[in-house]
Amino acid sequence: MEISLESRGNGRNSDANTFPTSISGLLASPIGNAMNTDVIIREADSTAQESIGMLKEKNQRSVLASYKGEVVGLVSKTDILYKITYEGRNPAKVKLREIMTSPVLAVDPQTTVKDALELMNRKNVRQVMVHAYSAVLGMVYREDIYRMMETISLCSEDTALHGTPVCIIDQKAISFVKDTSKAKFVCAYCESTFDTNEALSKHIDRLHIGAGVLEGDVRRMMD
Repeated sequence: MEISLESRGNGRNSDANTFPTSISGLLASPIGNAMNTDVIIREADSTAQESIGMLKEKNQRSVLASYKGEVVGLVSKTDILYKITYEGRNPAKVKLREIMTSPVLAVDPQTTVKDALELMNRKNVRQVMVHAYSAVLGMVYREDIYRMMETISLCSEDTALHGTPVCIIDQKAISFVKDTSKAKFVCAYCESTFDTNEALSKHIDRLHIGAGVLEGDVRRMMD
C-alpha cells in the first residue's frame, strides 16, 4: 500500500471542548481525536543521526521511514537505544532501514481508542500510524492514551472533592438512632415505633415471630 508523505496538522489533535469527560467516553471515541499530527518522516536510506536530531527538536518518540513515497518502516527511540547505543554503533553510519520495524501497524481515524489499544497490546507495540485516503494523518502512542486516562481520573477526583457533591457514604455502615420518647408503642425487637397496638402486633407477627418460625428460632416466641 502506497502512503503519501503528507502530514496534516501540527501537534495534538485533541480539542479541549470535545475532550471526553469519562474513561468510557475516551475509549469509545475515534482514535483520530487522540493522535499526534506532528509526524516525522525520513527516507529509509537517511542516517539515524539525522533522525535523532529531529526527535530531540520536535520531542517525538518515533520516525517513519519511507521509500519511493511509501512508508516502509518505523524507528522508535527504543530502537535507537537498543540497536545503536547499546551495541556501540555509530548513528552517523547506521541507516534507518537497518533498524526500522516493518511493516508499520496502521489504523484509520474512525477506529475507536479501545480497539487501537487492544491492537497495540495484541501486537506488543507502543504506537500505531493513523492514515486515510493514502495519506499519513498522525501517530497514536499508548503512553499518550494512558496519560489522557490519568487526566480524566484526576479531573473526576477533583470534581468529587471540590465541585459537584458526591455521596461516598456506605449506608450499611450507618447506625440509625430512633427517637422513641414520643412513641405510643415500641417494638421490643427492633425499636420501630407505632401509633396503635394493632399495628405493632401485625409488625411483630409479620417480621419477627413469623421469620423466627421459618428460621427455626423459637427463642423469640418464648420471650
